[in-house]
Amino acid sequence: MTKTLSARSEGPVTDAVAPLDVVRAHPLCAETPTSVLPLAVTPRESVYVRSNFETPIAHGAWTLAVGGAVRAPFTLSLADIAALPMHTVLATMECAGNWRLGMDPVPTGEPWKYGAVSTTRWRGVSLAALLDRAGVHDDALEVVAVGADAGPRDDAEGEVRFERALPLEVARHPDTLVAMHMDGVPLTAHHGAPLRLLVPNWYGMASVKWLTALDVRTTPFTGYFQSKRYVYDVNGTTTPVTRALVKSMIVLPALHAETAADTVVRGWAWSGSGAIIRVDVAVNDQWHRATVGRAASAYAWTPFELSVSLPPGEVTLRSRATDASGAVQPERIAWNALGYGNNAIRPHTVRAVSGECSDGQS
Repeated sequence: MTKTLSARSEGPVTDAVAPLDVVRAHPLCAETPTSVLPLAVTPRESVYVRSNFETPIAHGAWTLAVGGAVRAPFTLSLADIAALPMHTVLATMECAGNWRLGMDPVPTGEPWKYGAVSTTRWRGVSLAALLDRAGVHDDALEVVAVGADAGPRDDAEGEVRFERALPLEVARHPDTLVAMHMDGVPLTAHHGAPLRLLVPNWYGMASVKWLTALDVRTTPFTGYFQSKRYVYDVNGTTTPVTRALVKSMIVLPALHAETAADTVVRGWAWSGSGAIIRVDVAVNDQWHRATVGRAASAYAWTPFELSVSLPPGEVTLRSRATDASGAVQPERIAWNALGYGNNAIRPHTVRAVSGECSDGQS
């Protein structure tokens, strides 16, 4: 009999706000706390933060320029943007460097564990509406999003600005947003106030924060964060990071927790290339088919669960997701020099004791 799961909050999580787990203070890089990961929607105070430079200061005179290969370039004030039709998108966003510490050897970059992923609601103007207003040239290929954040880099000359390119078809997707709100309130400083992109299905670097300009291009963009960072560098051959790879994580019972032997293993699975169609959970080395639930949106992580009797003592759990494109989480990933896209199956150790079913709680 098939059991229907909904994307709801699970386990012993209260309304209390858990502080971020800071990876680096300046510029701020911080993970969503493990105690919050069981929640279907991450509280805004616990949404992970990734910063490459110090946070720009938002101000009332902020503008967004739309130009490049367009027939009618224009500039909008914040009031202009706020007056345009908006809609809300619920999306899971993951840092491309999430679980860098799980790679061997550990590559250069921020030492992310596995909490650089969150699910929240974003509200803003469809980027496609702005491009339509500008009148994109027929030979346009990409839209470069320009952030206000900038600074020096050891391997570049002068000041480097954060800029990333999107293929035109992704930029034109109706749910690619110029966002002004997160979780029902205006963006916070660390999350890109006053404007940022929201690009569902792509790793977080595409959702450029502190957005100041959109530059439509007819040739491929080769800026620093397109060609030197946020690229898969395998033996010197580089490819830009794009869509999030298929991935899953167990959230209950909590890592290293003590749990009843008869328990429910719960977690989330997501992918930028298709809906999650299958999740398998291993108890030590024996794999079981988990029940896959319904995601709260087309872009939000999908719940899964497995009712199981664990052997007493230390138990290693693992989860493996499959998406509609046929992609399956690998046992190991092809190592890359900058440590991006680690979607390898991750061991999750708990200790099982005799007792009544804990329903996944610890």
